[in-house]
Amino acid sequence: MNAPLHTAETKRAALTVLVAAPRGFCAGVDRAIEIVERAIEKYGPPVYVRHEIVHNRYVVDALKEKGAIFVEELDEVPDGVPVVFSAHGVPKAVPAEADQRGLDYLDATCPLVSKVHRQAERQIEKGRHIVFIGHEGHPEVIGTFGQVPEGDMTLVETVDDVATLDFPVGTELSYLTQTTLSVDDTADVIAALEKRFPDIAGPKAEDICYATSNRQAAVKEIAESCDLLLVIGAPNSSNSLRLVEVAERLGTDARLIQRGHEIEESWLEGIGTVGLTAGASAPELLVREVIARLGEYRTVEERQVKTTDERMIFKLPRQLVD
Repeated sequence: MNAPLHTAETKRAALTVLVAAPRGFCAGVDRAIEIVERAIEKYGPPVYVRHEIVHNRYVVDALKEKGAIFVEELDEVPDGVPVVFSAHGVPKAVPAEADQRGLDYLDATCPLVSKVHRQAERQIEKGRHIVFIGHEGHPEVIGTFGQVPEGDMTLVETVDDVATLDFPVGTELSYLTQTTLSVDDTADVIAALEKRFPDIAGPKAEDICYATSNRQAAVKEIAESCDLLLVIGAPNSSNSLRLVEVAERLGTDARLIQRGHEIEESWLEGIGTVGLTAGASAPELLVREVIARLGEYRTVEERQVKTTDERMIFKLPRQLVD
């Protein structure tokens, strides 16, 4: 009979863990969480939050314990209590409804998402129809579509979708993108759009946010040196799912996990090097938790692999800095 994996001899075998940097929280997520925390301090609990403030169960649960109540629609918010809009952005109709009801609201939309909203408005003012590259049903896509009149924006997800587009002759076009997409996939879709519609207008700078691009670049740096890559993130986190895809395309097995306890001992059979990163909504505490879990099975030799420094900071809403 073979010896069990967790024998003392196996436990002593070193497991190299390459920890990607940058990883985890981005400036937009930091700002959104701080907005909720400061709102609770200023107004007292409960503070309502429309939609998950960020896509991470640990973060959401921690804010619930402090007095946040998460709802999907504004009609679930009682009169006379403050409400926060999530980092993913909301359609224009949502703050308009809040104003109509006299609700105090704080907009935690990531400034880089807000930038895309403003770009969409400008393109419509110029008489252009917008082709928006994004994932159907994602809150950021819903919020961006809600910035312009219905029918003035068309969603595409893939190169194949571009081939199905059919606009009247003479239609002036522009394109914008969701901020949390695959850098490589999006480049392919943009190339297909520009080939099919040579006069299509694009943004002056790419819409994919710095944090998404940086985290994908960090995964590319470590993936080929790993036998397995672990990505800490939620199943509904677009940027986290893209990190898994980046590794898999480089031929590295990758798994999306939310917490350390999900890791099974069998995953480490025949594994010498594990890569580790975290999506933009995952706190560093969960990275430490995962490394501790790996340490229950093997002797961990941790190495940080830094590809760039991030120094971005976003200002808080005026209501919270009085």
